[in-house]
Amino acid sequence: MPKAKVALSTASVYPENTAAAFEIAGRLGYDGVEVMVWTDPISQDIEALRRLSDYHQVPILAVHAPCLLITQRVWSTDPWQKLQKARAAAEKLGAQTVVVHPPFRWQRQYARDFVQGIWRMADETDVRFAVENMYPWRYRDREVAAYAPDWDPTGEDYRHFTIDLSHVATSRADALAMLDRMGDRLGHVHLADGSGSAKDEHLIPGRGTQPCAELLERLARNGFDGHVVLEVNTRRSPGPVEREADLAEALAFTRLNLAAASQEAAPSAGARMPDSVSDRRS
Repeated sequence: MPKAKVALSTASVYPENTAAAFEIAGRLGYDGVEVMVWTDPISQDIEALRRLSDYHQVPILAVHAPCLLITQRVWSTDPWQKLQKARAAAEKLGAQTVVVHPPFRWQRQYARDFVQGIWRMADETDVRFAVENMYPWRYRDREVAAYAPDWDPTGEDYRHFTIDLSHVATSRADALAMLDRMGDRLGHVHLADGSGSAKDEHLIPGRGTQPCAELLERLARNGFDGHVVLEVNTRRSPGPVEREADLAEALAFTRLNLAAASQEAAPSAGARMPDSVSDRRS
């Protein structure tokens, strides 16, 4: 079986809340959840999260630090305090990873010290600080560099990375080339699809243009032992039944492609194995 665990981001059930994410993850058979810390009070409450995890028997595998524009006042306005609280939450909840975005360009002091500061924090804990790729902001024909040192973290010396396929699509970068640059420093995956729109789409895997299947199969062949987190947008689902069906489809897609590569690692003698799950459909 693949080494990677498949988790559900609590952001994937929005506009439902964090508690609903635990319930859905447990019912569908996800291996755990990644808690997106945002304006939902439950997402900020360590004891409430622990109770949800225990009740639904769904482990918390990762904590996404509050790095979004809408979370500027969540867990302090000081970005370093936000990361310290995210680390403490991860340690108390048994999560292995804290996901963090590069600073916004206007956070000048934070951006200036970010690379060294992430190393300092990583040295103080067993929790992985996995810096996530973002994307340039676009408006019509204009492109704005909103993140510093860069939206692409692979040019910096971080211990661990998170690759986000929807962000790759929005940046119009090459996902597999970025994966190669991350190499063995890849610690975490946000799986979602995208079409190359200027919007960060977070589509269900298989519904966009990103090489989601190929990336999963490469991870499995390389023995990736981090977490693959479904961070998808279900806001346009007509209702809870359709939302749950989308999340079940995303889980099946992920597990199928991870398992396919694991099985291909040791094919029977003389057997020709297809290169990807997509070949099975042709």
